[in-house]
Amino acid sequence: MIFNPGNLTLTFWNLIKPADTWLITHINQNWGNDFLDTVLPYMRESYTWVPLYLFLLLFVTMNFKLKGWWWFTGAIVTAALADVLSSQIIKQLVMRTRPCQDLEVSQQLRFFINYCPRSSSFTSSHAVSHFAQAMFFFLTLRPVIGKIAWIFFFWAAIIGYTQIYVGVHYPFDVFCGALLGCGIGILTGKMFNKQIGTLSLDK
Repeated sequence: MIFNPGNLTLTFWNLIKPADTWLITHINQNWGNDFLDTVLPYMRESYTWVPLYLFLLLFVTMNFKLKGWWWFTGAIVTAALADVLSSQIIKQLVMRTRPCQDLEVSQQLRFFINYCPRSSSFTSSHAVSHFAQAMFFFLTLRPVIGKIAWIFFFWAAIIGYTQIYVGVHYPFDVFCGALLGCGIGILTGKMFNKQIGTLSLDK
């Protein structure tokens, strides 16, 4: 008997697909309203969050000077690492059909964007990238802004939820993307705090 890992992978996706389909259908159909239909599609767009990134850049560079620029570099490295791992490696190895590409599932969904990405559904690169950044922000900025740093995870969760809501990712893709992103953020955040030093407003 020849072991074929491809068959095992296919069996796994077939096993979780009913639960994934049920949940994405409820999020997309039953748990939606006119407000979410209007607002959430914008949450997944990069330009929506440009003011946030500019604010963080100004905040850290004005308060921490050179260390602030190192923080900015760390944030870029975190985002780049997340993109490489998700888009360039995992998606090339794990080819899962997106819900908007699945003829059976797509008939049960409402769509709020004008295209369906052709890349693999696993993992959600939006989830990986934003949870990686959220964890990096949390670990490096928590000494400065305190408990409010938890809001970064809320921000990432909104973006991940939106990917499900608009029909481009199954919940499992987003969940695993969030876990991977948090792992990346822990790595880069702890490395920054160790190599560059903890940020502090204390003079």
